Amino acid sequence: MLLCLGLTACGGGGNGRGGDTAAAIECAPFARALTGVSLSGAAADWWREAGGQYARSHRPVVGSLLVLRRSSRLPSGHVAVVSRVLSRREILVTQANWVHHRVSQDQPVEDVSPAGDWTRVRVWWPPADQMGIKEYAAFGFIQPRGAFSHDQLISSTPSAIRIAEGER
Repeated sequence: MLLCLGLTACGGGGNGRGGDTAAAIECAPFARALTGVSLSGAAADWWREAGGQYARSHRPVVGSLLVLRRSSRLPSGHVAVVSRVLSRREILVTQANWVHHRVSQDQPVEDVSPAGDWTRVRVWWPPADQMGIKEYAAFGFIQPRGAFSHDQLISSTPSAIRIAEGER
């Protein structure tokens, strides 16, 4: 139920806001283990793969998966699990490998898209202890079949890490 965003493919890491745990796992296996969403392959492909299986939207809810598009910094894209919705344009995510080999909990992400539709985001960068300056293109949010609370996601993180590590 937790997920880290990475700078290369699904890699990243750091301290700063939220918790941070060493874990040599990628974002997709971690998100799958944390939410039970049964998608596979590169993180960016999850948006297409979710069609007909899971609801997709441009509105975050706790437990939904934010899917980032491929870019030069994210060749496989990235997925992160929404752990809190703070406002219409700010959420917290739990993610794997945003900071290399780290699972980060409750990291801020803000919607910077002109239409307020979560198609462009900025993500907290723990090593600098501030919001990152780079904007990332996003598809939107995949809604898992079950409902989640913040406390469920955070308490499920250690077991999700173990499950994802077993997929390596």
